[in-house]
Amino acid sequence: MPIILPPINRRQFIKGSLALGGTAITASSSLAKAADHFARLDQNRVALLADTHISANPNLVYPGTKWPGSPVKEGEHESVNMAKCLTEAAKSVISLNPRPAQLIVNGDCAMSRGTEAEYKELLRLLEPIRAAGITVHVTIGNHDNRENLWKLIPFLKKEQMGIQAGVIELPHANLLLLDSGRKGILGEKQLNWLAQELDKRANKPALVLGHFNPYPNRGVRPIKGMHDGVSLLKALAKRNHARAYLYGHTHEWQHDQRDHLHLINQPAVSYYFGKGHAHGWIDMKLTKESAELELRCIDPGHKQHGDRWQIGLKEKNK
Repeated sequence: MPIILPPINRRQFIKGSLALGGTAITASSSLAKAADHFARLDQNRVALLADTHISANPNLVYPGTKWPGSPVKEGEHESVNMAKCLTEAAKSVISLNPRPAQLIVNGDCAMSRGTEAEYKELLRLLEPIRAAGITVHVTIGNHDNRENLWKLIPFLKKEQMGIQAGVIELPHANLLLLDSGRKGILGEKQLNWLAQELDKRANKPALVLGHFNPYPNRGVRPIKGMHDGVSLLKALAKRNHARAYLYGHTHEWQHDQRDHLHLINQPAVSYYFGKGHAHGWIDMKLTKESAELELRCIDPGHKQHGDRWQIGLKEKNK
């Protein structure tokens, strides 16, 4: 099973927030009224987040544009506060009516190496989303530590392969969540599992999510693809009902298409690598015919805020 954080009620929300104390109370309480506001949950709407990079320190600011070979000059780097970015994303998701019934954080939840302190802060920031009735799912990225997450959420059980992979069955599509680990390796067992799960559900379109990019990034920062990305793409290409692979890791909003398969590069909720680039989350609406993706930027004034891509879910006649 994937890592799943079920909704919590108002009493649990207040109790959890108070137990954390200090800045935790302020940050969580700022969303309490929004979480309480009644809104219908839409099982065909999914909030897609990636690369939240939450630190144990909610005040930490990081310059994402500062990396080896960056074209940005020293003194001109752009920084963001990661906790604030996730808080703003949460407000945006909670304000929707109807709200998405599901929210997925597609890897790199943590800032460093997935410490318990980082995950405690992540869970605190996710509380208002859960209090709003939304179920949260988490995949594993290269900055994450699945064992530490399991330790903090003891009611979660390890999947047989020793990783966190699973299926979310929705009315119009199945979502398959992969665990690409710290090194961008799915492994033969997980690839076989993916093929089996896809074949068992060939009567419904499938959207596959994993943290790593399947091939070298063509965007602003050179980042090599996952170790077995070629094998992943071959498996998806063989199955016409596999309509898309969605990934994070490169902190960039991009789209490619190979025959029937759409390749969606999710932007980071947190810092971005290119000066002035968009960061935020994706509002996905599913119908029998398509999955419509809309970019929701942290800065609603950004020129790419509201960008849309559409993934056809119906197979073409052979």
